[in-house]
Order: sequence, then C-alpha cells, then structure tokens
Amino acid sequence: MLAIIGGTGLTQLDNLEITRRQIVRTPYGEPSQPLLFGEIEGREVIFLARHGNGHTIPPHQVNYRANISALHLQGVTEIAAVATVGGIHPDLAPGSIVMPHQIIDYTHGRKSTFFDGIDLPVKHIDFTDPYCAIMRSNWQQAAHSIDETIINHGVYAATQGPRLETAAEINRLERDGATIVGMTGMPEAALARELGISYAAICPVANQAAGRGKSLHGIQYEDVIENLNQTMVRVRNIIGALVKLNGLCKINTHKK
Repeated sequence: MLAIIGGTGLTQLDNLEITRRQIVRTPYGEPSQPLLFGEIEGREVIFLARHGNGHTIPPHQVNYRANISALHLQGVTEIAAVATVGGIHPDLAPGSIVMPHQIIDYTHGRKSTFFDGIDLPVKHIDFTDPYCAIMRSNWQQAAHSIDETIINHGVYAATQGPRLETAAEINRLERDGATIVGMTGMPEAALARELGISYAAICPVANQAAGRGKSLHGIQYEDVIENLNQTMVRVRNIIGALVKLNGLCKINTHKK
C-alpha cells in the first residue's frame, strides 16, 4: 500500500477520489487528521496532510510518530512525501522540485523514535542513506513519464521552526553542505525507516532562503503562496504518474 504525505501547499489532493475517511488511534496518539482512503489513476492510496485540516499544526508540534504509526497499522509499505522548502543553493530557484538524497537534522525536542522507554530495546537504525533508493527511482521515473523535471539530489536541512531562519543561519547551513531548508523532514524519515517503510520525498522550492536572491532583505509571504500554487499543480501531476507507475510495478511483480 502506498501513502502520500502532503505538506504546506498540499493539504488535499484534487486528483484523489476519496472512498472513506478513517480515524486511527495509535499508542502515540492520533495522527494529524483522519486518514483519507481513495483512488488515483484507479489505484488505491492513502493520503495524510502532515499539518492537519486547514494547515493548523506547526512543524514542531506535528505528531510524527502517530502519523507514521497510523499508516503502518493500515498496511502501508511505501510513503511518498511532499515537503515544501526554501532554496539555499543558487540553482534552486522557486518552482524547482528537488528530491533530496541526504538530511542534516537541526531539530530538537521532537519524539524521534518508536524505541523510547525502559521496557523497550535500544534500536540503532542504519541511516547512511536516509531515503529509499527504489522510492527515489520511482519518483524520478514518474516525473520523466510526464516530461517533468526533478532535481534528483539535494541535502535537506531540517530546522525546528516554526519561524523562518535568519540569513546567518542559512549561511551556516550552506557551510554545512545543505542545499535546501525545511522544517518537517525529520524525524519523519527516520521513523519510517524504523518501521521498515520505504520512504522518499520530493521538495517543491517555494522561496529562496533568507538572505538569498529575492529574499535578501526578507521573505515575502505573497510570493511564497503564488509560487506554491503554481508548483503544486505540477507536483499533483507527478503524484498521479507515481501512483500509476507504482500500480504497474505491483502488477508486474505479481505476474513474475
């Protein structure tokens, strides 16, 4: 089962034909919203808006454990995540769609593991490559099939939020090797890895990061919204192609 996690700018999927909504309770609380079951391109998927209905949950208060656990309890084995970012590298202008291959985690105080408690064993997952290679390949193939371009490498800096970064902080992130910056990449990716779920993200660039380009003296919210509205149309098309590809892969695997 494939799940889509939507972030800022993607609180719903216009191409999702919803068949049912389900409230899921987990040992970690409730997820951001009831899970939406439906079909895209005739294939069943589950959709979850990371920030809840109406985008009301800030990044540092998202119950990432409940979100990932709820999907796992419904039999999800693959997660295609969408996470809006700011572009640090000069080549990553607003409207670019980046598929990161690495993460640097600057968050703090978030519940970041399922193995947390005196009655649970310590678990050290291998996180050398934080994103699933197969899922990344599927994202790339899906985009290629509809003549869309995904930049297939990037280093995601996960910051605490909810405030945006200072120009000096962005300079530091750049020195650390980050090319994009967002607030929701962690611990989501690590939690999926702990449960053995294939996970990869694409990141639409909504704005240049603080102190860069048009954001040299500040980030204009109106520009961010306009960029997102335009880019998310393309993202939804890529998701449609991904779901179709995912279904074909499952059929081909079954035939073998």
